[in-house]
Amino acid sequence: MAREKKIEEYDVVIIGGGAAGLTAGIYCGRARLKTIIIEKSLVGGLATYTNEIENYPGFPEGTTGLGLMELFQKQAKKFGVKFKGTDVKSVELEGEIKTVETFRTTYKAKTVIIASGGRPRITGADREEEFLYDKGISFCATCDAAANTGKKVMIIGSGDAAIEEGMFLTKFADKVYVSVIHEEGKMDCNEIAKAEALDNPKMEFIWNSVVKRFEGSEHLEKVVLKDLKSDDEIPIVVPTCFEFIGYIPNTEIFKGQIDLTERGYVLTNENKETNIEGVFAVGDVTEKFLKQVSTAVGDGAVAGVGAERYIAESEMVKTQILAKEGIVFAYDASDGKSHEMLKDIETIEEMAKGKFSVTRVDVYKSKGISNRLGIHEFPKLAIIKNGKVHAILNEEFSYNEVVNYFN
Repeated sequence: MAREKKIEEYDVVIIGGGAAGLTAGIYCGRARLKTIIIEKSLVGGLATYTNEIENYPGFPEGTTGLGLMELFQKQAKKFGVKFKGTDVKSVELEGEIKTVETFRTTYKAKTVIIASGGRPRITGADREEEFLYDKGISFCATCDAAANTGKKVMIIGSGDAAIEEGMFLTKFADKVYVSVIHEEGKMDCNEIAKAEALDNPKMEFIWNSVVKRFEGSEHLEKVVLKDLKSDDEIPIVVPTCFEFIGYIPNTEIFKGQIDLTERGYVLTNENKETNIEGVFAVGDVTEKFLKQVSTAVGDGAVAGVGAERYIAESEMVKTQILAKEGIVFAYDASDGKSHEMLKDIETIEEMAKGKFSVTRVDVYKSKGISNRLGIHEFPKLAIIKNGKVHAILNEEFSYNEVVNYFN
């Protein structure tokens, strides 16, 4: 007999507990929204695998990724945020109430914040899994460059990210080996980066090569390459190997509902809003110029405030606007035409007392309420009757025209 799923209701469900998701949780919890973060593996995400973080503001002596994420989680818990360690199986994001399904529980929420992150594409070579992240295989030169000062390191890949990160590593490492799958002189990066890299005395290119296996005891000690022409092994002794062969966003369960880029990242606007109202996306699951804890924090803050505002505006539309018959004047306080029409609205307010309500909605800071009412140009006047928008009037209207709707 199948076990019946438990149903839990929240204001906000956050899918993913990395730096972006944790920050969103802090903001939502502090706004006194009932919030849960669902994380299938380790709270803190990829940041927890970084041994040393020296560029996060407020920590002049540096900190560890794990230590920093533990502080994030502690702060979220302080504001009442709940945590659940499980995998999300499916979502239904359209409509007023969103549904997030896990193996045992169905979560119902007014808003969902997607913070599911992604995973670096790996080579699939022998013993690779043993050395991922803090044991010698890294995916972030910005994070781990300083720790390799005066050492020899390896880069896998020849795209823009690989070559640009390789150039950055030469500021710290004595030697940067670059394994390139192509024939000599052929690379996947832009021509300017290619020319600079080839001229850099610290960079040594190993052409026609792929990784065959990784070697070491508890930490990476050697990368064994394979020559694609001769099948010969090329052993390179390095304590760190940086892999830049692509990144895979964790967006499989959102396909068909959320708008994604060609590469599978979630599309958002500057407010971290997706194409579905009440659904936000933050962190590495979105297309980003820089994937760092600091940028993830910024994303989470924006989405956390956005979720709180979305819920407040939804409640206002439901209980204060659609619940009574009247008019809504949607205007932009920074627009001259809107200011001119405000005089007419003031006249209507005086004459409408006891007959119908008049609500002003300034869209200067947020268009959330006007969007829910179907008003996308300003200034506009909406007629509210029987719990819905009955009509939207053009700029030219008279008091009698408005009153006729309520006679």
